[in-house]
Amino acid sequence: MDLIGIVDTMFARVDMGKEAIDELESCEGYGTKFQLLYRTVPGFKDLGVECKRMIEIDGCAIVIAIGMAGSAPIDQVCAHEASQAIMLAQLLTNTHVLEVFVHENESNDAEELAEICRQRARRHARNAYWLLYNPEQLSRRAGQGIRQGARDAGPLVGGR
Repeated sequence: MDLIGIVDTMFARVDMGKEAIDELESCEGYGTKFQLLYRTVPGFKDLGVECKRMIEIDGCAIVIAIGMAGSAPIDQVCAHEASQAIMLAQLLTNTHVLEVFVHENESNDAEELAEICRQRARRHARNAYWLLYNPEQLSRRAGQGIRQGARDAGPLVGGR
């Protein structure tokens, strides 16, 4: 049975980890094809090592790394550094880690920002599932301008 890891941070102002868990629990094969491993770390810069641990020590087939960056410039720098660590964890383990970051400055409206958080976590959870069990779903959506958590941009011309 596969293990899908979910790791989030304490700063996020929406429980995006719960959203990802809820989405994955609704997928075919939950409990028979795959189980979930969930952890929380203090902050952004702890995500990379926890993802690597979940893969190397716990045996996760894929990991979803969730975080929310504040709007201050230092928060944006920390998010960038965390992103670099997550990419390094992927390269060192040859395993996908889906980065699910939301930045507070994506919206000035609290309700809209909360919805972005919920949808981004759920869509990336579904993407993790598709990467493992149904990659054709991703291919069918290529070139469609699909966003995770915000309104889709749509294709420039035609599409598939």
